[in-house]
Amino acid sequence: MASASVSASPSVLLPTYARAPVAFERGEGPWAITADGTRYLDFGAGIAVNALGHAHPHLVKTLTEQAGKIWHTSNLYGAPDGERLARRLCEATFAERVFFTNSGAEANECAIKMARKYHAAKGHPERYHIITFEGAFHGRTLATIAAGGQQKYIDGFGPKVDGFDQVPFDDEKALRAAITPETAALMIEPIQGEGGLRTVPGRFLKLLRELCDEHGLLLIFDEIQTGVGRTGKFFAHEHYGVTPDIMSIAKGIGGGFPMGACLATEEAASGMTLGTHGTTFGGNPLAMAVGNAVLDVVLEPAFIDHVRQVALRLKQSLAELKDKHPQVIEEIRGEGLMLGLKLRTLNTEFVNEARAHGILVVGAGDNVVRLLPPLIISDADVAEAVKRLDAAASAVEAGLKRPAAE
Repeated sequence: MASASVSASPSVLLPTYARAPVAFERGEGPWAITADGTRYLDFGAGIAVNALGHAHPHLVKTLTEQAGKIWHTSNLYGAPDGERLARRLCEATFAERVFFTNSGAEANECAIKMARKYHAAKGHPERYHIITFEGAFHGRTLATIAAGGQQKYIDGFGPKVDGFDQVPFDDEKALRAAITPETAALMIEPIQGEGGLRTVPGRFLKLLRELCDEHGLLLIFDEIQTGVGRTGKFFAHEHYGVTPDIMSIAKGIGGGFPMGACLATEEAASGMTLGTHGTTFGGNPLAMAVGNAVLDVVLEPAFIDHVRQVALRLKQSLAELKDKHPQVIEEIRGEGLMLGLKLRTLNTEFVNEARAHGILVVGAGDNVVRLLPPLIISDADVAEAVKRLDAAASAVEAGLKRPAAE
């Protein structure tokens, strides 16, 4: 499949991304379309961001109407749409307090500060350490790369920010040993996204809750990628009946518009008093309008039922694909429409072949390819996606059979 060309002139953008040689001009539902009309089935969704697909009519209408009213006022003034969105999020979750941000990293920064401030306000400023888990990804700020603990993101940026103690994934003994009188919180993604679509066992999430209750710690769930219907529940922790004290969200809540939020119980947020935190753009009228429009769709009773049903069909079809291509696909991972193919061949090669066959997927750690389609996909979209993934896997297999000299 021919891909649309991109500009041949030298880029002056900071060269921190290995960009694919394709650019998109518009989108329709699960399709991303180049300037020359080439269509790609978008099973990356902007890395789990475009939860309702491209150009969703309700989102377009809402954003357009708000753009004709007011864009920005700052948090010096009242925010009616923000109040409404916050209340709806609280009514649909465990939360009693919400702070709006522009991104997931900022939502995690708020969560980290909130956990530290909680203990400091109670007379224990020494309790500022947060335990995180190997394979985690919490963002690219100095604090969140320290929380994620991946050396490739930390190298070259000076001393690692103090206060983050990382333990192996799903290791109860190591976790218990890491808890000290300086520990403030435990922070985890219910399913690691960048880390390779590794699902945290429900028993381990329950253990985290028990340890937090036992030691007076706060439990932080990073649901930036897993939230807003992505796994077949509004938030992934609902699968296990485990409730956090603080939760960071982003990606899907904006449906493509940049926004995030930190949700918390009244108790966990009790240290965040007047002047302790702030943002210029967070909670702006455009974002709040879009966030409310996303909830209009996602909180409809039938919507998440649809996600579960279409996700089951996709997972079953991927299992058949794995059986058909055992040299390429080792394992199917994930929940709902947050799925991964653990490969025996290079995931970068598979991503490129998939794009060449008209489907966009996203690489991840542990040699995994992520499938993160819009939540509005149909059975026909699933069938088309599997057809294109099949072709990509066949192309990878053909490469394995070619002599090394070729």
